[in-house]
Amino acid sequence: MKFQQLLERIVQDGGTHAKWLNTLSFMENAGARKISKCEHPVSVTLIQLKHAAEEHRHAYYLKKQIGKIDPELCKTYEADELLAPTATRQYLHSLDVKACRYLQTAFNLNKEELKFAAYLFVTYAIEVRADELYPVYQDILTKKSSKIMVKSIILEEEGHLEEMIHQLNEFSADWKLHAERILTIEKKLHNQWINAIAEEVSQLNYA
Repeated sequence: MKFQQLLERIVQDGGTHAKWLNTLSFMENAGARKISKCEHPVSVTLIQLKHAAEEHRHAYYLKKQIGKIDPELCKTYEADELLAPTATRQYLHSLDVKACRYLQTAFNLNKEELKFAAYLFVTYAIEVRADELYPVYQDILTKKSSKIMVKSIILEEEGHLEEMIHQLNEFSADWKLHAERILTIEKKLHNQWINAIAEEVSQLNYA
């Protein structure tokens, strides 16, 4: 099932759509927490603080959108309130672990350096993905004349991507080569996540 078809199915059912919004909110929150964990105790940058704050706000914004479907739905991040909860929880964590393993081999970094490199490359990969995911979702919402909107997130994610590229240029002259390796890792994990969601949604629709 293509991603667009999957999203079109998801938004047709209020309960499933609420779980999708909650799943995105969980991912944004997990991303914000990972950015915060990567902060240097004293040398944290303004951009890094900004990213963590904005990702937390995205998590909050997406959670608030659920109220437009039903305020009683998806109040927590419990497994039964997420789509494909196991794959959802593993996605970012696995990307972080695999990226750190690669970056350590590629750059031979100390602990603090590795944290910062992971922040740069993992956030870059997630922003590239967000730049693909959210516009497709917004197009479907617009076609359905939905009250739910993610346009504000799209604009901020575009800004994040530009900021990550700027930081990566400062980090390494050949960052694109290494970023491609991280993007390949992310693509495999993303496909696993989407396939898990598609399987769950197909079972819900045809039960």
